[in-house]
Amino acid sequence: MKRTEWLQETRKMRFEEAYESYRKRSLTQSEAALLLGVCDRTFRRYMNRYDEDGLDALLDRRLVQVSHRRAPVDEVMRLVEHYRNRHMGWNAKHFYAWYRSGGGNRSHTWVKNRLQEAGLIEHTKKRGTHRKKRERAPLIGMMIHQDGSTHEWVLGQKWDLIVTMDDATSEHYSMFFVEEESTMSSFQGVQEVIEKHGLFASFYSDRGSHYWYTPEAGGKVDKQNLTQFGQAMKRLGIEMIAAYSPEARGRSERMFRTHQERLPKELVLAGITDMTAANRYLKEVYMPTFNAEFVQPASEEGSAFVPWIGGELADILCERHERVVGYDNCVSFEGLKLQIPADRHRCHYVKAKVIVLRYPNGQIAITHGPRKLATYDSSGKEIKLNSTVVA
Repeated sequence: MKRTEWLQETRKMRFEEAYESYRKRSLTQSEAALLLGVCDRTFRRYMNRYDEDGLDALLDRRLVQVSHRRAPVDEVMRLVEHYRNRHMGWNAKHFYAWYRSGGGNRSHTWVKNRLQEAGLIEHTKKRGTHRKKRERAPLIGMMIHQDGSTHEWVLGQKWDLIVTMDDATSEHYSMFFVEEESTMSSFQGVQEVIEKHGLFASFYSDRGSHYWYTPEAGGKVDKQNLTQFGQAMKRLGIEMIAAYSPEARGRSERMFRTHQERLPKELVLAGITDMTAANRYLKEVYMPTFNAEFVQPASEEGSAFVPWIGGELADILCERHERVVGYDNCVSFEGLKLQIPADRHRCHYVKAKVIVLRYPNGQIAITHGPRKLATYDSSGKEIKLNSTVVA
């Protein structure tokens, strides 16, 4: 029984007591009204209604009237059946985002209450107030987060989801699945951000081995002995910042909990089971929808992004390995023999120091000074390209 209904029943019983006492002259009209918690005038109105129609006349008519704003029964049934048939397991906020995108005009509370009344969503306790440890960056482009999450995104398959987002707004600039998080996946995420928006000021990450060298387990990172990724950030002039606890990356951790709750259900609904289709869904559907719902406005107007004008970005966001050319004018690299083709600049490069570049897409290149000598596929087969100058 609802509280209002219980109070009404209590008032009916108390009225009978007060009314009988007033008729027997054991209580004055003012005392009887005080017993009911009403004024004298209201008590007289109650008596007049009671004399005409009995106790039923004391009912609050607002409790039995149907609101003109009440949703039709068939609308509620459609909502409940749609959730039951296609969205079981989705939380109320996730389902409401889908409901609104489909043209629904009811409030979030209305949708949640209807699903709870149908027993499809459990009532949850209100969370405590979140205490922010660190203010967001005031401008977009001041700090970029990157992190990965291993999860069973598709039934029976565990992939890593790599997310690169802005600290100021939580806007996701890059999202994609890979088999395993690595230096190459980090390069890819950063390259997608720079190509779309420009260079950013700082990069915030955990102490993963592809980001940092950590001499002692759980200790401070070595900011002098840089990883391949760290060297690339230094060449771009981007400051790297290491997080020393999960709490320090709270924004990323909470974001991944949301993805783990929503994304597998959406992939099932879309009938997606392979990584290629899943990455296409991330780019075309999920990320734009997620940003539209969760992006926060930056506290300051403007942008810390600056345009990239430094040449071929891919030649910076890649692994770089120094090698010496052999007597056969070949470079040995991880079991491959990379033959340097003849060019017009010199007869051969025997004993010359060269740099081997390995890109996120698996391709390999050899550079000598500012000149790119050749490009190869992942098996070491030369890809015929025009000679170019690298940054």
